[in-house]
Amino acid sequence: MNVAKLIQTQKDYNAAMARIEDIFHAPAGTPEGDELDLLVHLVEVYETDRYPIDPPDPIAAIEFRMEQQGLTPRDLVPYIGSRSKVSEILAGKRAISMSMARALHQHLGISAEVLLQEPGASLEESCEDVAYERFPLAQMVKRGWVEKLTPYKDYAEEMVKSLRERAGGPQVGMNALYRRNEQRRINAKTDRYALQAWCWQVLATANKNPLSNLYQQGSVDLNFLKEIAKLSSVEDGPRLAKDFLAEHGIALITERHLPKTHLDGATLRCVDGRPVVGMTLRYDRIDNFWFTLLHELAHVGRHEGLVENEFLDDMSLRNPKGSSDDLIETEADDWAEEALIPNAIWKHSPARAKPTPMRVVNLASELTIHPAVIAGRVRYERGNYRLLSQFVGNREVRKHFEDEKSTV
Repeated sequence: MNVAKLIQTQKDYNAAMARIEDIFHAPAGTPEGDELDLLVHLVEVYETDRYPIDPPDPIAAIEFRMEQQGLTPRDLVPYIGSRSKVSEILAGKRAISMSMARALHQHLGISAEVLLQEPGASLEESCEDVAYERFPLAQMVKRGWVEKLTPYKDYAEEMVKSLRERAGGPQVGMNALYRRNEQRRINAKTDRYALQAWCWQVLATANKNPLSNLYQQGSVDLNFLKEIAKLSSVEDGPRLAKDFLAEHGIALITERHLPKTHLDGATLRCVDGRPVVGMTLRYDRIDNFWFTLLHELAHVGRHEGLVENEFLDDMSLRNPKGSSDDLIETEADDWAEEALIPNAIWKHSPARAKPTPMRVVNLASELTIHPAVIAGRVRYERGNYRLLSQFVGNREVRKHFEDEKSTV
């Protein structure tokens, strides 16, 4: 009996085929019969690797099934949508959409692998209560989030699921779309479909640029936030904050808001649990950036054990002190405020009692933070957003993240 070995070259293949021919009629259970079984397997492995067989053409598969079952193009209308679409599909002028593939698979028994031309592909059940065409498809294409497939109405599901796949696949869910905790800081006028698309794009960006350091659960506490707050005092503070967070396994992603999302920041999680802070910078001001950033990081530190574990914040809905607000959001506010301006200092500060420009600058210097942070707190507590406008740093943040802008 020869010793069979892995087939790696054409010479090995020829030798194996010759040996198979010699022992082709060997009885099963004999040494030569066992050798024959092994050689046949090794040849199959070699041929599959060297000469892969492409899946059948989907149009040919449809036509074959039509011939088998005696169907006419008109019989395909219930599965494809209209006679004109059927004609375009059979002529190869229109791509098979996900909904078409699902119907053809269900009613004609054509495999998903053939219809989608993807080995191992499966047809995930459609979420009947999700109107895929309501996603902001034109904006998603314009910003380069998804490939353009027209008409949008027919291929909305494919376009949306391609973005979701980059975000982490079905496991990332549709939390923003189905969010029921209305007491959280989501504007009642928010377009939930646009909000969900934005969240997925932030996660997709985080997945595309993975951090080298791992996040250590419990590492974000009040002292952690205070370290970041001090970075506000330097000109390149926003970029330094991003780098600091990256060193601790937390991604900071800036992505312009979509129309009707009314969003400033978000705390999200990748499917492997990595925390991601997303910011829209819709108010391109220094004071807004630092408070929003620390608020979202407070969610990471204080609320990572919550089941929901995702927070979406429209900071314009933040309630004045003393009024009712969601407890979770209030806790995040408290940490952000304490990290930026300790309450024990703020309570007795002359800058709070009478916020002159000089007092604002002096307190900022004392705390090693940007004067915009002091000005922002004064304006918020007094409800007067005309005060100290020279300090808040309009159009001074986005420029630090110019390389991350989406194409708008």
